[in-house]
Amino acid sequence: MRRQIINQPESFVDEALEGLELTYPSLLAYRREAGIVTRKTPAKSKVGLVSGGGSGHEPLHVGFVGTGMLDVAVPGAVFASPTALQVHEGTLAADSGRGVVQIVKNYTGDVLNFQIAGELAGDEAVQTETVLVADDLATETTEDGPGRRGTAAVVAVEKIAGAAAEIGADLVEVAELGRRVARNSRTMSLALSAGTHPGAADAAFTLGAEEIELGVGIHGERGTGRVAFAGADELTNLLLEPLVAELELRRGAAVIAIINGLGGAYPLELSVAARAVHRQLGAAGISVARSLVGSLVTSLDMHGISVTLLPADEDLIGLWDAPVHTPALTW
Repeated sequence: MRRQIINQPESFVDEALEGLELTYPSLLAYRREAGIVTRKTPAKSKVGLVSGGGSGHEPLHVGFVGTGMLDVAVPGAVFASPTALQVHEGTLAADSGRGVVQIVKNYTGDVLNFQIAGELAGDEAVQTETVLVADDLATETTEDGPGRRGTAAVVAVEKIAGAAAEIGADLVEVAELGRRVARNSRTMSLALSAGTHPGAADAAFTLGAEEIELGVGIHGERGTGRVAFAGADELTNLLLEPLVAELELRRGAAVIAIINGLGGAYPLELSVAARAVHRQLGAAGISVARSLVGSLVTSLDMHGISVTLLPADEDLIGLWDAPVHTPALTW
């Protein structure tokens, strides 16, 4: 077993959630029996937002519970979907009478269990709408299948939809806004080394000394291929070029950019990558209207980064700038 700061793998998530609650007692409540994390003081008379998925991606989603973002997060075991009953409990907890938007990353277990939970909520007269986040450009395909994976664009969806809900938008408006953000966002990732599952002896995959994995997933999935290690500017460009092409960004366009650490990248590295994003987009005449830099959607201790771009207009920027107060994001 690789050395990690854990007690037992089977109690790892529960102990971490207890620690999160103790750290932010005025913001969060961890409801152990239901397996959900809620706002300490539930909101009243607004559209509720609930999201969730496997643990191991922190601060996603539990770190984004609070004013201006989520009402409830539903954490599963490490890299495992929460159960349909967990999601059902989370949906009911998020409801304050105006319905609930379920924000779901595109993974089979998550999609299925949120769908079941939505049906159960309907049986209890709670209206729900679903926003599916499928932004990972590395899994773009024209073939039948599950479609693109959901990755760091979920942060933009939760922030922007959360801001709209906070100022009183109705259920359909919040859901349509979330779908717009999800539909228009794309992400690319790379890793210098893979993460290691709690209790495991080895990382999910190994790389040669001069290799990087391009197009990795947030559950430790291998990428689309291996390329030679290079400097930060060149590595960042490997992510930016396909994103700019896919989104058909032209001179004069503006974007919200998320430069995300996958767990093992430290702040200096992320700042260098952010510099490259600003400089390279600026050289192409594309302005970075807003940027967010940090480890937000991680894959345990994977040493890597992702870049997410969202074409932005004044409406989206206004909602992005709206106040937010959560453990992981506050302004």
